Amino acid sequence: MQCVVFDMDGVLFDSEKLVLQCWEQTAQAHHIPDIQTACRSCLGSNAASARQKFLEKYGADFPYDTYKQEMSARYWQQVETGKLVLKPGVREMLQFLREQHIPAAIASSTRRAAVRQQITLFGLQDFFRKIIGGDMVQQSKPHPEIYQTACAAMDVPPACAYAVEDSYNGIRAASRAGMHPIMIPDLLPPTPEMEQLAEQIFPDMAAFQAFLKASQKK
Repeated sequence: MQCVVFDMDGVLFDSEKLVLQCWEQTAQAHHIPDIQTACRSCLGSNAASARQKFLEKYGADFPYDTYKQEMSARYWQQVETGKLVLKPGVREMLQFLREQHIPAAIASSTRRAAVRQQITLFGLQDFFRKIIGGDMVQQSKPHPEIYQTACAAMDVPPACAYAVEDSYNGIRAASRAGMHPIMIPDLLPPTPEMEQLAEQIFPDMAAFQAFLKASQKK
């Protein structure tokens, strides 16, 4: 395998839970019902797609942009106070890939600037050769564009790259791009569809690293 492309939220950082918590606080303040369902439907989606999903659920007059800004302010306040944490095994995995000379990239539905801000906060920026954010592509996951873009940027055929994902839309996108999808579940449990689309499903990053180590020995 020539490279590994990581999703960010829910894969590198335990950020999905933090976003959900901030949406719940915003929903409580404004009496927005069933916010968990709305948020879970957006996992793996970029900003434009998430906005559309909220409007479909709550109506065209729903003040999404206002609430999203409020939620985002809460989120970054949490980040600044140290509430954002790395997922277990991430730093060890990135160090292992560096030692094996396997390049890594990020393909995240989050804006590129926000991705850079968060990985820099944890000193991870030098581990990634390329960062593709959701604002750099036209189509949101499950469309394969972001993974196609990442593979092109890395100059690696999709068939020679792993894509590490936690969301259904992410696994669908990686599969449609012709990559080798790896699922490490976060908020969403594996489904029969995910078991079919993912090449492997691991409980955590350490298990994926062990799989790569074993693959290197073959």
